Amino acid sequence: MLRPLGAILLSIAMLAAVQASSLKGSRPNIIFILTDDQGYGDVSIHGNPVLKTPNLDRLHTESIRFTDFHVSPTCAPTRSALLTGRHEFKNGVTHTILERERLTLQAATLAQVLKSAGYATGIFGKWHLGDEMAYQPNQRGFDEVFIHGGGGIGQTYPGSCGDAPGNTYFDPVMLHNGRFEKTSGFCTDVLFARATSWIDSTRKKGPFFAYVACNAPHSPYTARPQDAALYEGLVDAKDLAHFFGMIHNIDQNLGNLLSQLSALGIARNTLVVFMSDNGGTAGVRLFNAGMRGSKGTAFLGGTRAISFWHWPERLQPADCPALTAHIDVFPTMAELAGARLDRNVRQQVEGRSLLPLLSNPLSATWTDRVLFTHLGRWPKYADPDQSKFAMCSIRRGRWHLVSAKGGATPKWQLFDVQTDVAELRNVAASNLGIVADLAVAYDHWWLDIKPSLINEQVAGPDINPFQSLYYRQFGGGPSADDFRRMAPIRRQP
Repeated sequence: MLRPLGAILLSIAMLAAVQASSLKGSRPNIIFILTDDQGYGDVSIHGNPVLKTPNLDRLHTESIRFTDFHVSPTCAPTRSALLTGRHEFKNGVTHTILERERLTLQAATLAQVLKSAGYATGIFGKWHLGDEMAYQPNQRGFDEVFIHGGGGIGQTYPGSCGDAPGNTYFDPVMLHNGRFEKTSGFCTDVLFARATSWIDSTRKKGPFFAYVACNAPHSPYTARPQDAALYEGLVDAKDLAHFFGMIHNIDQNLGNLLSQLSALGIARNTLVVFMSDNGGTAGVRLFNAGMRGSKGTAFLGGTRAISFWHWPERLQPADCPALTAHIDVFPTMAELAGARLDRNVRQQVEGRSLLPLLSNPLSATWTDRVLFTHLGRWPKYADPDQSKFAMCSIRRGRWHLVSAKGGATPKWQLFDVQTDVAELRNVAASNLGIVADLAVAYDHWWLDIKPSLINEQVAGPDINPFQSLYYRQFGGGPSADDFRRMAPIRRQP
């Protein structure tokens, strides 16, 4: 006798709930790998016609793949949302420099929550949420800290955001638990080696959270010569050969890490998440998975990210088409860890736990939601309202409302991304009700985030904190007279 459809659906829902419950509090080791400026199309299994990423392809095949997963258009904002579970503007992060990359000290981080649940916590690579001492990861829940400064190795800007002087991708100086160390080798190799060593040293003490935040393949596009050589002659520009070479190197390090987890006997109890931090950059001119836009835009090509979740024998590989986002990472990992969130942290989190989808990626209940994107990056000390509609968007289901060239007033375009992933056909005129609904939601959201924009009027320090710390350890640097001469310039609005 055939069962009624309603009974079948109810059985599926109940099974998904049971499976999600089995994941809650399961306390796996967590390795979270985040690459910098690698686009959704910069993986061979996503259709890239030139790039070869065999280890990422294998990870894809063995993972739950969130195929409609979105992040912020640039790097510090995405990191802020990942580590707090809420939109970056709620954390005061509206830029990648100019003190506007600093994660509010009032926010609880994922590392703090996991540490409170008994996890060892380590960060390896890019922090980019404040270089002043109070903002550093050792003050935000990380036990082990091995990082560069600012937004990238060798990058330094006036004020609070910058790296150690003279740093390069080869043999970089890294800050390790408060002291600078000169390393040997290419930056990605260095980060994975240090992360793997720490994992080995801490794995027998309890669960761990290893945040491996690669600097690559961010510009300047400087790969190891042997990696760039793989693509020279296959692409028409040197920078693209180096960009792909840097991703090849990431891919090789990923393969080595997965092999090491098996050798250490911890692969079956380790969740490995691989993600990218914003839309593509150098690679989009060759292949962008059919999308419009890139890093720095609110189109799909600026926010759609790689998101592979791999846990042998616990997560069954599948594509998951649900609309998901960076703000969902915090509540998901907290729930996996069995962490108890106090009232303030529960109120902080805007994202949803992905556990139902990890348990049943195709059939789990996942209600409609609205996601807001804004590039930020208005001029320093400017009125944010004048840029309210500059490169922003609202996503709900199949609809994507985008204002790419607005300012104080919008220039809305509406796209049905279910049938038009390239966002070429503006259907606003034939869907005025959808435009109005999403525009009203955006206005409410903007009013809600404005009190949180706490970094807009902050004047930065006279010398970058990373450089100051470097000079204290090694000597040299600007004199006191230099600082006094620079002060009025740096503090000028």
